[in-house]
Amino acid sequence: MTLETIQPWLNFVHPVVMWLLLATTLYALYLGVQARRTRLADAETRKELIKGKFALKHHKVGSALLAFMVFGTVGGMAATYLEAGKLFVGPHLLVGLGMATLIASSAALVPFMQKGSETARLTHITLNIVLVGLFGWQAISGMQIVQRLLSNLQSTTGS
Repeated sequence: MTLETIQPWLNFVHPVVMWLLLATTLYALYLGVQARRTRLADAETRKELIKGKFALKHHKVGSALLAFMVFGTVGGMAATYLEAGKLFVGPHLLVGLGMATLIASSAALVPFMQKGSETARLTHITLNIVLVGLFGWQAISGMQIVQRLLSNLQSTTGS
């Protein structure tokens, strides 16, 4: 198998990975909401919620998301560059870079949150709500790009 054979299909690794990351992001959101609920609950409810270890799970999933989102962002740019010989500077690329910045900034707040800073927690929550909204938009705009790629692939293979 040659690079020419694999190269057109590399463009589809990024969307698949990012859709999986979107689902994982929604799971991290759920865990974060549950962790906050645990922290703010009355003593009796907290005892029950602590068993779910939501904060620990949220932290682990968030750490993995940070790594995979950065790899996904760079991987998408690399696949585009390998295919087209250039990057297409447009909303999808710029929002993707913004999302990588948001998740890194959100993760950077963790030490302050661990010290009890409510401002850091609220900033973390706000950044991640914006991130989820942008991720939803990216999913839609990304599928439009995938449709164009499939159309181009069909026209080059003669199908």
